[in-house]
Amino acid sequence: MSWKSSIDEFKYYLKVERSLSENSIMAYIRDVNKLRLFSENKNISEIKVKKDDIVEFINQIKQDGISARSQARVISSLKSFYKYLAIEDLIDINPVELIESPKIGLKLPDTLSLIEIDKLISAIDLSSKQGERNRAILEMLYSCGLRVSELVNLKLSNVNFKNSYLKVIGKGHKERLAPIGSKALKYLNLYVNEVRNHQTIVNGNEDFVFINNRGARLSRVMIYLIIQNLKQKIGLNKKIGPHTFRHSFATHLIEGGANLRAVQEMLGHESITTTEIYTHLDNDYLRSNIIEFHPRN
Repeated sequence: MSWKSSIDEFKYYLKVERSLSENSIMAYIRDVNKLRLFSENKNISEIKVKKDDIVEFINQIKQDGISARSQARVISSLKSFYKYLAIEDLIDINPVELIESPKIGLKLPDTLSLIEIDKLISAIDLSSKQGERNRAILEMLYSCGLRVSELVNLKLSNVNFKNSYLKVIGKGHKERLAPIGSKALKYLNLYVNEVRNHQTIVNGNEDFVFINNRGARLSRVMIYLIIQNLKQKIGLNKKIGPHTFRHSFATHLIEGGANLRAVQEMLGHESITTTEIYTHLDNDYLRSNIIEFHPRN
């Protein structure tokens, strides 16, 4: 075995047995490659790495200025890699098993207020060639809480216009049903029937909902750029992207009293603990309102 062959087989394991997305797999491999470079400089093979080597490696990336959050991610990737090697009986002792991740504070996602969302959507130039499409994109991101990968891969065959819901293919190829709000459905209908119908679609892209000027499926980067252009247009001083609409969707639901389990289902979270982060956002919202409006404050 060698570092290269072990990493190649680990990559195959992540894809076939763990059913991870290409982006997730590449993140794991990048982290493992960091340890590979460190170890190869010391002539240590992947199966000869010891706990002390891992500690030295973590100290080095810490000195290189890598944040505690990124260190935790690297350690998590290495744990998965060495757990795989143990499953394959290539090692007897997992050198990362007893390594603790650095303490990191709870990072609450940025959200947009309803007013900010309305301003962003209102800033879309509907007279432009892609105006109706871009309005439908933002409405769908906010109305359905979609991940950007789910949006760009959304297919017409998975949209039930009559009953107002989508079949979404989420992380790990898991399917879920997501309801569509009446406003989002209205603008999606408008885009599909009045704009998309008149486009020439590239072979193989006929079923994708959102299409670019060349008739092919939109990329994740394009969605990001659309949002950044609108952000600059209204002078919004916040770091936002497609995922911000998903965070806002969940936060506004919980602020409005939605059941946490229902929000978990709509977001497609495997664990409810992931969804619970939005209760922290809700608590901050309540606290800020008490501070602002209570007469004793």
